[in-house]
Amino acid sequence: MASNSPATGLGPKAPRVVDERVTKKVALAALVGTTLEWYDFFLFTTAAALVFNAQYFVSADPFVAAMSSFATLAVGFVARPIGGFIFGALGDKVGRKKILMITIVGIGVVTGLIGLLPNYATIGVAAPIILVALRILQGLAVGGEWSGAVIIAVENAPVEKRAGYAALPQIGSPIGTILSSGGFFGMLYLVGQTNFDAWGWRIPFVAAIPLLAVSMWIRSRLSESPEFEALMESGETEHAPIRGVLTNSWRQILVGGCSALLGIGGFYLITSFVVFYGTKVLKMPSETLLLGSLLAAVFEIFVLIWAGRMGEKYGASKVILWGGIASAIVAVPVFLAIDTANPVLVILAMIIGVCTLSVPYAVSGTALTSLFATRVRYTGVAITSNGASMISGFVPLIATALVAATGNSFWPGAIILLVVSIMTALSGIFLPALSIEEEGMKH
Repeated sequence: MASNSPATGLGPKAPRVVDERVTKKVALAALVGTTLEWYDFFLFTTAAALVFNAQYFVSADPFVAAMSSFATLAVGFVARPIGGFIFGALGDKVGRKKILMITIVGIGVVTGLIGLLPNYATIGVAAPIILVALRILQGLAVGGEWSGAVIIAVENAPVEKRAGYAALPQIGSPIGTILSSGGFFGMLYLVGQTNFDAWGWRIPFVAAIPLLAVSMWIRSRLSESPEFEALMESGETEHAPIRGVLTNSWRQILVGGCSALLGIGGFYLITSFVVFYGTKVLKMPSETLLLGSLLAAVFEIFVLIWAGRMGEKYGASKVILWGGIASAIVAVPVFLAIDTANPVLVILAMIIGVCTLSVPYAVSGTALTSLFATRVRYTGVAITSNGASMISGFVPLIATALVAATGNSFWPGAIILLVVSIMTALSGIFLPALSIEEEGMKH
């Protein structure tokens, strides 16, 4: 079957009769993988706010140390689009399952090595250099992980239920947050601040190795996408997916990137940046901020499930539009509450902020997969999502710089969240015209 173009042709259709038992197994395997992915990545973001600024970046000025630490965080996001290009193209050529096995190993091994890395006091300038190198490797692997997990879940699901199943890998984000924040919170409680700063923070990183073993076992039982198998059988896989996507689907990349921006960039603003702002500016205990991240992640799970079902009923674009509007409405109140330094209000604000931005995040998977044809879908989704992630990686760095420039004001954080929310809401208006298939909406 001939397709219209490398970027817009739908290619051979997968069988419409879908065994939902297989669908559920694939979704579970995707969820386990994304959980490890986000666990590892969130360990780094939290450590960037709490530990790395003191352990690897030595400066008398806490803002300089924090910005150096957040810059290392941003480096990983810069590496993600590169990983998206590499693994996305391979995923469209050799299959989703094979690439997902490679990326999950890369993520887990690198995270374990970070936990074993000596600090600046031990090996000097080599410590931050090696940390940056490991962060780059982690970013490359993550660049192909999320997109592949969402795609294989979507392509194994019935069309009318794709929004719901695409939301399941998204739950890996709050679970990863719970495990990472819970790990740090638990270590702080068990060993105290002094021992935590000295060695306790390393334990959650090293724990990634046994988690990797479990993830590999579950993912090894993953079923390949029936849509990709149909392409392989017909000999219609795309030989130049990167060129096809960049040439024919640049509008999809721009609008899709905006749709994903709030769920990624907003999240890092409410978690990583707020942890730094709360501890360094408001002088709050780090345990309080970690507890806020932990509780926000718990509530986020239920929001993601609910928003995924709303995506099935109304379509992903509408959920993205109204989720972005809701986040814009609460942006300023959330940071006003945080600036009070009242523990209850701060934790409540973190929960509300994360829950509202999670509404569009829940359906971003099905929205992005609907923008690209099967033969270039892995490449298209990887480039789009990782482009948004790269921008998001600079959000804590930009917010920290603006806070320092404005005399420790909370307004930069509120304005950034407001702007990102509006951008995501606007993308919901343009998504339907660019989608090549329904966004998982029931007939």
